[in-house]
Amino acid sequence: MFEQLSSRMSRVFEGLSRGGKLSEADVSEAMREVRLAMLEADVALPVVRSFVAKVKEKAVGEKILEGVSPGQAVAKIVNDALIESLGGAGVAPLNMAASAPVPLLMVGLQGAGKTTTAGKLALRLAGRERKKILLASLDVQRPAAQLQLQQLAQQAALLTEGRVASLPIIAGQQPVEIAQRALEAARREGFDVVILDTAGRLAIDEALMNEVREVRDVSRPAETLLVVDAMTGQDAVNTAQAFKDQIGISGVVMSRMDGDARGGAALSMKAVTGAPIKFTGSGEKLDALEEFHPERVAGRILGLGDIAGLVEKASEQLDQEEGERVAKKMLAGKFDLDDYVSQINQINKLGSISGILGMLPGMGKIKEKLEGKDIDTSIFNRHKAIISSMTRQERKTPGIIKASRKKRIAAGSGTTVPEVNRLLKQFDEMSTMMKRVSKMGLSGLMRGAGGAGGLGNLMKGLGSQKGPSSFH
Repeated sequence: MFEQLSSRMSRVFEGLSRGGKLSEADVSEAMREVRLAMLEADVALPVVRSFVAKVKEKAVGEKILEGVSPGQAVAKIVNDALIESLGGAGVAPLNMAASAPVPLLMVGLQGAGKTTTAGKLALRLAGRERKKILLASLDVQRPAAQLQLQQLAQQAALLTEGRVASLPIIAGQQPVEIAQRALEAARREGFDVVILDTAGRLAIDEALMNEVREVRDVSRPAETLLVVDAMTGQDAVNTAQAFKDQIGISGVVMSRMDGDARGGAALSMKAVTGAPIKFTGSGEKLDALEEFHPERVAGRILGLGDIAGLVEKASEQLDQEEGERVAKKMLAGKFDLDDYVSQINQINKLGSISGILGMLPGMGKIKEKLEGKDIDTSIFNRHKAIISSMTRQERKTPGIIKASRKKRIAAGSGTTVPEVNRLLKQFDEMSTMMKRVSKMGLSGLMRGAGGAGGLGNLMKGLGSQKGPSSFH
């Protein structure tokens, strides 16, 4: 997300004139563009006004240090203001300071992803903190929601050695009765946390609020987490404000963050409601729930990347032993197509190439140039299909693959001979680079690749590989 805002912000800072001190004219022009960028990103108008006023006050007259451009100086001020708007430095942790079982109350409108988020949170607490979690559905309006939560609990249990369970469904019970039964069962059976998933509605109404209030009063939750859909923009902020006023919420979970390119709801949420964003969800996978780091998000908006997030993601997703094995072969100049497939599998675990680029500093322009080109993991899956149609000897020594072998490989993988040729050419270039590393060290690789330009050329090469079959 934040692609639109990030792109506009980058252009603003590049346009600032050079000088020893930031003039009011410089700052006013930049802030006019920042204001437009934030409004286009669907940030609430009062938040935009307050943000621009703060930045302008701090920036006018700011002395520019030697070696620092005016754009960089303003970017630093904007970065600090963004972090403050997003909730301040550091994550807002869950409040677990209560006697077990700690009650967590999930609230929100229907369709916001509340039940899925309850399952994701259960997996996170059971997997990372080794807590024993009981999930209880209080949604008597939709029996399918109760069954959905039961299935999510079963999936999480398989991934956490049985540390997640769901409260058995008893037809006819009302939300308050279910909440009381869940708390009693959790105490009796030694659960650390009980997650209460309340019913939603298509819109806020008095019946919904009364029901949630009754459950809140009987369960006395340590956290009341509101789940909102990031794709609904300012409607998500309005929903949060209503729940804050009528129920009281301690934190927000923003679902579908991967589907919102604007990001205005995230920038408005803390300023409007006072409630911090604690987690974000992306996709339907049970492990797709992340802590919200304001400083990392600010960095991504300003094109500074999120190296910490990328390292964290890599440490969680990647097979370290396999990575080390392949790295040793690379450095020894003995990289083969089986090793390439291993690297494809590792990349697939991290997600899309465009997503990875978004987490690297200074890659915004490359990402923009590649916009609309097919550079995501489907291209690598096509490479895997080609390689899987090769014999073991061909994978180990690609040099033996001549015309007749290429025809057989193309037919077996459902591709064309030109596509096989492109893969072999790209692999040959990679192998040459790896051999250069083994002889000259990493600096030799960077000279040969042309630094960041080499990365850009590699990505362009990936994006251009659209044969008759196309990589969709």
